[in-house]
Amino acid sequence: MSPRDTQRSRVYDAEILVRGMFDRADEYGARTVELHGSQLTLPVERKFASVASVQTYADRVLALNWVCGQWERAALPVHVRPRAGATAAHYEHDGATLAVPLHAHGKAWALRELVILHELAHHLDSDHSDHAPHGPEFCSRYLELADGIIGPEAALLLRTTMYSCGVRIA
Repeated sequence: MSPRDTQRSRVYDAEILVRGMFDRADEYGARTVELHGSQLTLPVERKFASVASVQTYADRVLALNWVCGQWERAALPVHVRPRAGATAAHYEHDGATLAVPLHAHGKAWALRELVILHELAHHLDSDHSDHAPHGPEFCSRYLELADGIIGPEAALLLRTTMYSCGVRIA
């Protein structure tokens, strides 16, 4: 049994804020945001059209040399499937399955890179029973993935927002 997931809601709060900034950048075409007095240019966040495109993306992320070199579980394939519920994506450690809702209220909110990297950070956790699912170790993995795949600007925004929401990072 893993320890209590005390910072889950804080991690989700930070992600909602960051996804909102990326959404506004896409909507208004303004990729520059102000972050604690500094100008930050947001990279493009990939969006996906289907479970098949998420599966291809997940396979490619897990095949990256630096991902394979850092996390043993990158060698374990992940299976992506649609999720019936529309409120959250989730990862099933037994079975290595990433479940993503396809549409909620006409939008495919979960078919985006930040959400998929979040779930892949769960997949890469080889000691999942030793610490909380959204604990500092998870957050560190998630930030490393965001940095190496989306870009350092995305990781800086996510890290700063997590700290502002009270999230602890290893």
